[in-house]
Amino acid sequence: MKNEKLLKATKYVGARTGIAIFLYGFFVSDYSYITGIGIGTVMGAVFIFLMGVFLVATEEMNSNRKTWR
Repeated sequence: MKNEKLLKATKYVGARTGIAIFLYGFFVSDYSYITGIGIGTVMGAVFIFLMGVFLVATEEMNSNRKTWR
């Protein structure tokens, strides 16, 4: 897969950033909305990752179909 690097980068950057914001909001900050922002960032990263997996799988199926014919 040629888009594997993009999927890994999205997963690591989004998840680690979201977890860091969540932990900061939960343990360090007195404001509860920062915790919600962290949870939203993690959920957004998971959603984008799943969209990327779907697009890569679709691309792989199309490339295999073209070589099969």
